[in-house]
Amino acid sequence: MSKINLLPWREDRRKLLQRQFNGMLVLAVAAGVALSTLIYLYYSGQVAGQNQRNELLRQEIAAVEVKIKVIEGLDKRKQGLLARKKVIEELQGKRYEMVSLLTELAKTIADGTQISTVRQSGSDLVIQGRAQSNARVSSYIRNIMASPVVSDPDLTVIEARGSDRALPYEFILNAKVKAPVPEAGQSSAVAPAPGGAQ
Repeated sequence: MSKINLLPWREDRRKLLQRQFNGMLVLAVAAGVALSTLIYLYYSGQVAGQNQRNELLRQEIAAVEVKIKVIEGLDKRKQGLLARKKVIEELQGKRYEMVSLLTELAKTIADGTQISTVRQSGSDLVIQGRAQSNARVSSYIRNIMASPVVSDPDLTVIEARGSDRALPYEFILNAKVKAPVPEAGQSSAVAPAPGGAQ
């Protein structure tokens, strides 16, 4: 009977299986590295894209902040212009008030009296003048009490002094200027005082 030696065949088979295992291991490692690289590249792309979007948002926010500052500056200018407009309207109204006041003072002056100085501070009015007698000053005070523009006359000084024999009495009179009542459909800032020229 012949003898068959199986040892070399088994050794060859073992080497073949070892080579196949090593090849599969190399392929698995290569696949793992490739997959890891793909995942890394994917997430790197996502991070880069998000960074670009964040930078774009930062630029847009900076542009909006510049626009907000411009708008704030325009608001300040608007408030300044509105304040100036209000002052102009008040001055316009006071112009009519002054004309009305001077017209009314001319109407209320009594015979035998003369106004030398008129000072106004807000609604307070100080009138200095000369008169022929105390009775003339009393008549002037009654005229002021009937005035629609000037009210609350208060005689503080009346003295007989000075070299003018026609008007020997000097007087100082305090009064109040009434606030003008605006007509229907007219702003109070530019309304002329009652009884004044328009």
